[in-house]
Amino acid sequence: MGGAPANFAYQAKALGAESVIVSAVGDDEPGREILRTLEGQGLDGRRVSVLASVPTGSVTVRLDAQGIPAYDILKNAAWDFLPWTSETLEAAVCVDAVCFGTLAQRSEVSRTTIRAFLDATRGDCLRVLDLNLRQSYYSREIIRGLLQRSNVLKLNDEELRSAARLFAMPGSETEILERLLGEYPLDLIALTKGKSGSRLFGRNRESLHPGYPVEMADSVGAGDAFTAALVVGLLKKKDWDDISERANRIAAFVCSHKGAWPQVPADLASWPAD
Repeated sequence: MGGAPANFAYQAKALGAESVIVSAVGDDEPGREILRTLEGQGLDGRRVSVLASVPTGSVTVRLDAQGIPAYDILKNAAWDFLPWTSETLEAAVCVDAVCFGTLAQRSEVSRTTIRAFLDATRGDCLRVLDLNLRQSYYSREIIRGLLQRSNVLKLNDEELRSAARLFAMPGSETEILERLLGEYPLDLIALTKGKSGSRLFGRNRESLHPGYPVEMADSVGAGDAFTAALVVGLLKKKDWDDISERANRIAAFVCSHKGAWPQVPADLASWPAD
């Protein structure tokens, strides 16, 4: 069980948010297993459509000696055909934050639905683009269109280099971040740097964190856990340094366990002032 949206929703719920997943599965046993899993975890799966004509999505994950994953992602999966429904619109106008990525943009159907969702959100909604570049399922035009609809960007250092090449942005890390802030309606860029921690970068404001040493099991889902802590922290109006601390702690915790959905301990699930 996984995928960035589901991983994000799982971790956000563990941190106290009410999570809603907008996705699709096939009318098959893997799809039914996913819906049972969501229900068992207390996650809202009412906006997960069941499509009879396509299979549930699947991904083969291969880990290298350091536990770093590579992905082989099934094409023409159910989530490539996200329908736009009245229930989806209802969710869009109510959410305080929405996290979305580039992978589902490979299909025109899902791309249209996701953009309609973003355009229907409230003006004060956190619209968080998790760049999440996979294989060849992205383009400069797709990323530009999403950046124009985002106020928070989350990416890792490898994705930052890829984006800099794609948009012809030479220069240092800081110079690239400044250009992204200058060219798009972003208030915050969250840059994760693997073992070196993270950097939250905004307009005349930033927070650096060195990260936590960890005995690596695998890194699947660690970035999604970081994003969940970032979003919940922003919604709670926490200080950026407090958000950096919590996001790095929970990402390190996920790295120390196999799989993306380890049970989050109570000391990570609640913020100090909660």
